[in-house]
Amino acid sequence: MVSAKTLYDVIVIGGGPVGSQVAYRLAGMGYHIVVLERKTRLTDAACCTGIVSQECTTAFSIPDSVIYRWVNGAQLYSPSSKPLEIERTAPQVAILNRPAFNELWAEYAQTAGAEFLVGSEVRGIRKGENSVVIDVINRGNKIELQARVAVLTTGFGSQLVDGLGLGAAGDFVMGAQAEVETKADKVEVYFGNKIAPGFFAWLVPTVPGKALAGLLSRRHPPAYLRSFLARLSAEGKIVSADVPFTYGGVPLKPLPKTYGERLLVVGTAAGQVKPLTGGGIYFGLICADIAANTLHRCLGWDDLSNDKLAGYQRSWKRRLGRELRTGYLARRIYERLNDRQLDRIFGLMDSSGLIQELEDAGELSFDWHADVVSHIFSQRMFMTAMRSVKMPLNLRVRLRRDANT
Repeated sequence: MVSAKTLYDVIVIGGGPVGSQVAYRLAGMGYHIVVLERKTRLTDAACCTGIVSQECTTAFSIPDSVIYRWVNGAQLYSPSSKPLEIERTAPQVAILNRPAFNELWAEYAQTAGAEFLVGSEVRGIRKGENSVVIDVINRGNKIELQARVAVLTTGFGSQLVDGLGLGAAGDFVMGAQAEVETKADKVEVYFGNKIAPGFFAWLVPTVPGKALAGLLSRRHPPAYLRSFLARLSAEGKIVSADVPFTYGGVPLKPLPKTYGERLLVVGTAAGQVKPLTGGGIYFGLICADIAANTLHRCLGWDDLSNDKLAGYQRSWKRRLGRELRTGYLARRIYERLNDRQLDRIFGLMDSSGLIQELEDAGELSFDWHADVVSHIFSQRMFMTAMRSVKMPLNLRVRLRRDANT
């Protein structure tokens, strides 16, 4: 039972899958862990479509019980509504049941020995004597908890992260999403500045008759989503556009610093998100494991100083740094494209056989975008199409350099 008198080894702030993964790993190593979750139900999920790769499901043993369906490919639509299909023979991605996934990962952590305290709003994090002190409001009651170290997995936009002096995510976008009734049975992705300026929109079937429709946009995501839903309704792809929706922020660049004395930041809160797609589950779980391994070493040394915990950031950057850097540079270039240029690129990809190359290239991954970017930028026809895109020369050079590193 959670006690204010207990000195925990680790307090994890945020009970989503990333926080639960950290808790599961550390509790399994024998550490005394408590997880604090602001929401009262662990099944509550953020504005997330829940698409993960087969590589992710294998690496983290995600069971079929929390997977809605497997998907082989997607139907892409250009700004002028020209369809382009990418499909492989084997399943490429899984659509997760996010509430069930959240609950299962928390169950794993609890079975390993981690305690959970839901309905807990963290009001402050401060240094104690050889500890970190967490001020909590739990269902109206003030609680003061102490631990040797704290891990923040609070998602994007947390004021807790903002107040820790770790810097801010250098860039972000807003997402909006709704559950809709549909007859669609394929993943559909829509491009164009009238639909989702600089980004994209999606229709992702989950269970029979249901789908998630959403988009990313730097400005007015609810307005763009309403327009997108109206379009889908007019085309007969969804039953009604009059549905409630959720929205939230997605970081496009990581925090400058993801560690401090007796402190780590992991997952979306740290900006460990794929800049091209906004997906954060797989990278978040990878970084949760890196955080757990780092803490295991530092707890064993009884040294949770800034210098020792810096090893966490070095480790995750070795694993993900190229992906995040190259993905962000590609994202900046994509946002400079107008609809006419996007339509031209769609046409070239279709006529040149590049789509078939991407389908046949088994080494090109849904998760590791740097290789995909490198492959595309090695195509002469693509670079010819990009000549009309106005951008600083150093941006184009950096992208090609990083993609081929």
